[in-house]
Amino acid sequence: MCGIFGFISGPKSNFEISKFDKLLNNLFVLSESRGKDASGVMLFNDSNITIMKRPLRARLLLRDREYAKTISHFKNRSRSAGETIGFMGHARMVTNGSEETHDNNQPVIAHEMCILHNGIIVNDQKLWTKFPALERRFEVDTEVALSLIDHYRSENESIIDSFRESFHHLEGANTFAFIPADMDLIILATSNGSLYFATSITGHELIFSSERAILEKALSHTSVQKIFSNSNIVHVPAGEGNLFQYKNLSPVKFQLDKPAPEKTPSFEKRATARTLLDIRPQREAKTIPTPRFNQDAIKDNDQFIKRVNDSIKNLRRCTKCVLPETFPFIEFDENGVCSICRQYETLQFKGRDALDAVVKPFRKTHNQPDCLVPISGGRDSCYGLHYIKNELNLNPVAYTYDWGMVTDLARRNISRMCGALGVEHILISADIKTKRKYIRQNVLAWLKHPVLGTVPLFMAGDKQFFYYAQMLKKQMNIDLLLFSFNRLEQTDFKVGFANINRTQKMAHAIANTTKMQLMGYYGLEYLRNPAYINSSLLDTVFSFFSYYMVPKTFETLYDYILWNESEVNDLLINNYKWETANDTKSTWRIGDGTASFYNYIYYVMAGFSENDTFKSNQIREGMTTRDKAMIVIEQENQPRYDSFQWYCDTIGIDMQSTLKVINNTPKLYPF
Repeated sequence: MCGIFGFISGPKSNFEISKFDKLLNNLFVLSESRGKDASGVMLFNDSNITIMKRPLRARLLLRDREYAKTISHFKNRSRSAGETIGFMGHARMVTNGSEETHDNNQPVIAHEMCILHNGIIVNDQKLWTKFPALERRFEVDTEVALSLIDHYRSENESIIDSFRESFHHLEGANTFAFIPADMDLIILATSNGSLYFATSITGHELIFSSERAILEKALSHTSVQKIFSNSNIVHVPAGEGNLFQYKNLSPVKFQLDKPAPEKTPSFEKRATARTLLDIRPQREAKTIPTPRFNQDAIKDNDQFIKRVNDSIKNLRRCTKCVLPETFPFIEFDENGVCSICRQYETLQFKGRDALDAVVKPFRKTHNQPDCLVPISGGRDSCYGLHYIKNELNLNPVAYTYDWGMVTDLARRNISRMCGALGVEHILISADIKTKRKYIRQNVLAWLKHPVLGTVPLFMAGDKQFFYYAQMLKKQMNIDLLLFSFNRLEQTDFKVGFANINRTQKMAHAIANTTKMQLMGYYGLEYLRNPAYINSSLLDTVFSFFSYYMVPKTFETLYDYILWNESEVNDLLINNYKWETANDTKSTWRIGDGTASFYNYIYYVMAGFSENDTFKSNQIREGMTTRDKAMIVIEQENQPRYDSFQWYCDTIGIDMQSTLKVINNTPKLYPF
């Protein structure tokens, strides 16, 4: 979920300290793709460990005067003979704990130890309860790992056993770089394989990173190119730890689920522990609680929704599926069957044998990754990752593009899956603050002139995941891209509201004439509502290009195997402790922060939502009955206030006034 990196120059190293900042800054910029909410660095020598972290993306931290002063002071001091120096850095994407609170940012310091963490400890709350003697001071989940290590060290456990015992309690995909102030060593460990390192030929230097591509680029930097010229990059496999003593930097490997090897070197404590210096900001930002939508307002809105529900019940619906008369371009025959049902072609699955034949040429040996698997944290992509790893026996790398609307629930479920399966996870993070600003601009523009055809603008920012998927394929030398698109999730009505009649086609595969129609529709809407012409415009254009114009070569898992809703839900919840939402019984779209917002709009304005189209497709495939589907859509079309509130808070708009505008819009049905 975040980017971690580091470099150590041992006591016999000839590394020129004058090049220190160049290497550090290069690694910072390279790692920024994994997180832009905050950044931090730890500098250490034989006397001190100095930590500086700020709620700034790495590029901005590098321009910070205090950062420059700290680096300059470290770099310009004379290096003593036989002294170890090094740094570790972190590019954070926030999950647990606001970045505005200093102690939540990385590196995390506690109990005279320092740690960098990439991932999410999904059971941290349970661990604090399980170990009541441990004192919690921060919000960030990483703290519990340090507290557990300290707990086991206090029982005279060896450093490896203390680390291993602590790691054993952690759930999720977690990668750590750990340094105790009272010892001359570093531990690098991972539960899912998101960790790479290289040692110099002399064994006097060590460098590591979350991603191979980042490390490859760093090793080509002029500051270390000669030192690592003949070095191999080592991938730390899932479930493995490596301990490096500064005096020789040779890895001592250990398994995280097994006792420490019997013949390990002794790891003595220093006579005097390094002094920990945390350079805190002069003024720490205070997190202001967001005012919650009050219960009286919810009651008032529920009264409005009751009237909406009553009106929608009077709509004519297809006698075969559940689509209402307000669905774009719908027509009914003399039997009341809609044109969508009449034109529908039952899904034809190619079968497991065909799937095996497709993936066979891409299989690799020696634990090399052979496919890239996008994962959103939703149920279909999570099940897809399970199937690809455990049923197809491929060695996937999971990939997520976080554009700012991936919820913490989705992130935790991604962590659960990748941790349990031991799958490396590459997250590409957008500039989330900027992306959310763009969403806010477009939502506020839409609220000035609400029309159904431009609602997809709210989701424009996520379409770049196609672009980055193709980029990663090339970067990692992986030829197989396996998506878990569910064909039952067709939402042609969205372009239907843009006056384009389409059925039975994937949106990103539309004809050039349709693309031109879409561009024409949005062009006219931009002229009608100039508020859309804002700083998000270039990002929206890039999204359109990424979604519709970038050449796409991939396979879709569910084109080959049957998707079964109950099987998917049962496996994820029972086998992976998959987390569900508090404000709905459904497991669909619960990791998508936008879904509750736009589905509320569609339901109130058009009388149906994605739930209706999804259930209608299930009916056509014989997966459910019309009567059951009617019951489900009546339940699932009700407002998800918690998720709606999260969306408004996240992009910075007022929920109550937003609901008022949506509720007052003209509707496609008598009201």
